[in-house]
Amino acid sequence: MSLIDRVYAGRLRGMEVHTPDGEALGRVRDVVTGLRPQGHTSRALGLVVELNTKRRIFLPMLRIASIEPGDITLTTGSVSLRTFVPRAGEATILGDIIGTKIHTDDPDSPELHDRPLEIADVELERTRTRDWVISRVAVFTTRPSFGRTPSLSTVPFRFVHGIAPDFSEASAATVEMIAGFDDLRPADVANILADLPRRTREQIARELNDERLADVLQELPEDEQTEVLESLGIERAADVLEEMDPDDAADLLGELPATRAEVLLGLMDPEESAPVRRLMSFSPDTVGALMTPEPLILTPQTTVAEALALARDPDLPTSLSSMVFVVRPPTATPTGRYLGCVHLQRLLREPPASLVAGVLDPDLPPLYATDTQETAARYFATYNLVCGPVVDEDRHLLGAVAVDDLLDHLLPEDWREDDWRLNPTTTPTTPTTS
Repeated sequence: MSLIDRVYAGRLRGMEVHTPDGEALGRVRDVVTGLRPQGHTSRALGLVVELNTKRRIFLPMLRIASIEPGDITLTTGSVSLRTFVPRAGEATILGDIIGTKIHTDDPDSPELHDRPLEIADVELERTRTRDWVISRVAVFTTRPSFGRTPSLSTVPFRFVHGIAPDFSEASAATVEMIAGFDDLRPADVANILADLPRRTREQIARELNDERLADVLQELPEDEQTEVLESLGIERAADVLEEMDPDDAADLLGELPATRAEVLLGLMDPEESAPVRRLMSFSPDTVGALMTPEPLILTPQTTVAEALALARDPDLPTSLSSMVFVVRPPTATPTGRYLGCVHLQRLLREPPASLVAGVLDPDLPPLYATDTQETAARYFATYNLVCGPVVDEDRHLLGAVAVDDLLDHLLPEDWREDDWRLNPTTTPTTPTTS
């Protein structure tokens, strides 16, 4: 008999489980693990065993006497026949973890850095205390394809990043709190989350949908943004980044280690990651790093009525809806030659059938991507604007910078944490003089 103290979870699938007297109990269908934060040991909690009746039960790992090449033997024949139900914070290796994307900073495998990797299998190792812990993961270094054998590498689990516990079964208090967010602005939800314990904040983040979480994340202080993002699996984190405004996504990725940021960019849709990469190429103290690449951009043949209809988009921030920018095709940034802009107030005074080309403001100069934030502040103060065009040296429109984004960078880093709001239920009193 050859006892095993190290085994890949995939090898356990289908293995027969026997009681001490040799009676067949059922077959292994999965392994349940309790994932812990980075730096802590993650243990295998038990096996999901399918009985002959097709019922699936949970079998604690401490009930296992031995794992042999052919089967698994238990320490006792007494087991709970209660149907297996996953708990919050647990994950199944075969059902949840294998096939997910991770990244690694294993110093012995530098060729695997800066790229998303897919988990092919998970190695379990038995310790002296009889616990089974996750020791290594096998990852695909080339994707499996028909007729070709995929390339695999193994990395120690302590160097694996991007796997998040599943907290899909939120507590009643968490569900009730999330329901109360429906009528709140993202900034107000962010203020509530900022006052919560870190674990509660991260659990709520996992329960919010991608779009809502992206809106809220943009309003949190930078350190809490990174904490929340890193508590998500990297695939979910990439999905949330895709829903964020490109300038906010670029700011957030700029706070992460370069290798982790590159992995997340690699997982994002190329159409979503391209403008983010472009913004990250600018120095953080320039207008280029502040701008959004998705303002209202029109061709000269657009009518005033069409321009106003686009400005009515409820998903468009107020500052960006205040100005439309007219360019030669293409209209995707970087655009064709920038021709000029029209303020919303001017559009409201023009006949609907007029073309925007005929009402351009010929005197308003643009900002340049290399301009400083101080230059942008003086620009807005001089021209009484809340949004302005940003062009390159060849006058291609790169995007627009909004005054709210500028203020976000000019204010102290901890301005979101200060209790600056007036209590709406408090009536200001007039000082009295003696």
